[in-house]
Amino acid sequence: MAQKQRITYDSELDALVAVAKQLSLFEDRHKTSSEEFFHRFTAGQVEDTAEFIEWSNAYRHFLSLRSVLEKHVSHAA
Repeated sequence: MAQKQRITYDSELDALVAVAKQLSLFEDRHKTSSEEFFHRFTAGQVEDTAEFIEWSNAYRHFLSLRSVLEKHVSHAA
């Protein structure tokens, strides 16, 4: 079993960029958007492979980071 890596970033924005790059690799490999994949994955329409679980977790992380950053922006305005 692969050991999990913990990576730290200087900011939420740096983390968002890194996760977006990771999502782009999945999207290129599978020729679908992360949003479409996640919809199909959560509906049980794709297998629970290790790669798809990793993609799903990365997309959840992306959504969480985006939400945090949107709150920062709305409070700054």
